[in-house]
Amino acid sequence: MNVSPLGKTGLQVPPVIFGSSSLGNLFQEYPKKDKVAILKEIFQATSPNTVFDTAGKYGAGLALEVLGDFLQEAGIKKEDVIISNKLGWVRVPLEAVEPTFEPGIWKGIEHDAVQKISYTGMMECFEKDNALLQGYKPQLISLHDPDEYLMAAKGEQEKTHRWGQILEAYRALEDLKKTGKVLGIGVGAKDWTIIRRICQEISLDYVMLANSLSPYSHPPELMEFVESLRKKEVGIINAAIFHSGFLVGEDYFDYRKIDPNSPEGKEKFSWRQRFFETCTQYKVAPYHACIQFSLAIPGVGSIALSINHPDWIRKNIQAVNEKLPASFWQELIDKSLISNFPFLTSE
Repeated sequence: MNVSPLGKTGLQVPPVIFGSSSLGNLFQEYPKKDKVAILKEIFQATSPNTVFDTAGKYGAGLALEVLGDFLQEAGIKKEDVIISNKLGWVRVPLEAVEPTFEPGIWKGIEHDAVQKISYTGMMECFEKDNALLQGYKPQLISLHDPDEYLMAAKGEQEKTHRWGQILEAYRALEDLKKTGKVLGIGVGAKDWTIIRRICQEISLDYVMLANSLSPYSHPPELMEFVESLRKKEVGIINAAIFHSGFLVGEDYFDYRKIDPNSPEGKEKFSWRQRFFETCTQYKVAPYHACIQFSLAIPGVGSIALSINHPDWIRKNIQAVNEKLPASFWQELIDKSLISNFPFLTSE
């Protein structure tokens, strides 16, 4: 895979970086041998340009632990892997029947997690996450889920306080960068408007847009924001481009199971049905269309893909390299499934 600069971090990253939510047992418990098989295949397919995105939230640190164990056991040189870690959640003992931080999402995990967004919280996350990685320190760190942190506020006064805590968290990230402990700082969030707000206050090296920018979702205001980031040379990683698998046939949309009989469900299932019909008409796999769309947007340098089976790794990489015909995109435009973007329809 070709590589390109990630903002002004000095790092060269490929078009596909690999998420690690399955290492933390997202939606189901994966045996260790399956996780090792995924990680081996990733390195075989991408070395020497291997990049992982992870977070203390994934399985309450389990994803970090599995990744660190593998890197150590496989003898991977530290300079042969780039790690992006999203900070904001710290592993704590599991005292209930199941984890309290996201019930029903993470399966078969033996710890709980608590959110700590503050200056000291970021420093604690950084140190404890690094310990789980067994010395494989991240070159990139970001604040995880500031949008959800603000959304959970009870009233405007608490929301104002939480915004202050977010700014304090970024003071910690900036200090970690100034002292040379990381090369770049960013943000990872689902609500892109919160990313925009943070960018107005903090000089970020990169952003990770999750559940935001896809064939299904690409509002004009978001496209304008992406263009502004491109002009400022802020690196853009597009994540969760399948909306938790919904765009490729799964039942979850943005981590929530969708009721097909609800008004929201009817709209989403209708869009997906028409999208699938067009893909079938042009003999295009839906995942291929999502990958090509997400990477075609000017300014987007990489997509982050979570993998739960080794077979998907090379398929996804191949989908990056195989362009789709302009007629396919024009058909989606004509059916009002996507907006009219010249960068898709120009041959």
